[in-house]
Amino acid sequence: MSHTSLSYHLVFVTYAREKVILPEHERELYSFIYSIATSQGVTIRCIGGMQDHIHILCDIKPTLSVSQIVKIIKSESSKFMRINPNFRFWRGWGEGYGAFTVSPSARDKVINYILNQKMHHAGISFEMEYTDMLSSAGLES
Repeated sequence: MSHTSLSYHLVFVTYAREKVILPEHERELYSFIYSIATSQGVTIRCIGGMQDHIHILCDIKPTLSVSQIVKIIKSESSKFMRINPNFRFWRGWGEGYGAFTVSPSARDKVINYILNQKMHHAGISFEMEYTDMLSSAGLES
C-alpha cells in the first residue's frame, strides 16, 4: 500500500501584473479553479489572492506533475475569464509560477496566510512577498 502527503503552495500572476481580478468577482474565479482542479483529482485546501495574483494550497496526486496541474488551471481559467463579462479586461496569466512544498504541520499557517492576503498586502508588496517566499525555500530571486 502507498501513502503520500504532497501539498503545494502555488502562486501565479496576471499578465503584466495587471489588477484585473476584481474583489467582487474573485469568488467566481476561485470556484471555477476549484472545479477544474478537483476534476483532475487535485484536493484544493484554499484559494485566495489579490487583483494581480493568486495563491492556491492544494494536494496533488503523485501520478500528476505540478507543471501539468498549473498548466491546466491557468489555461482553463484563462478561457473562462476571456468569455466572462466580469473579467472584461482579462489578457491572461503571466509566464511561469511558483510552487512550494508545504508540510502537514504548516498547512494551517499557509491557509491563514492565503485567506488574509488583503491584510498582508496592506504592508508588503507582491515583489517583497515573493522574494521572501523564494528565500525561505532556498531559491534565488
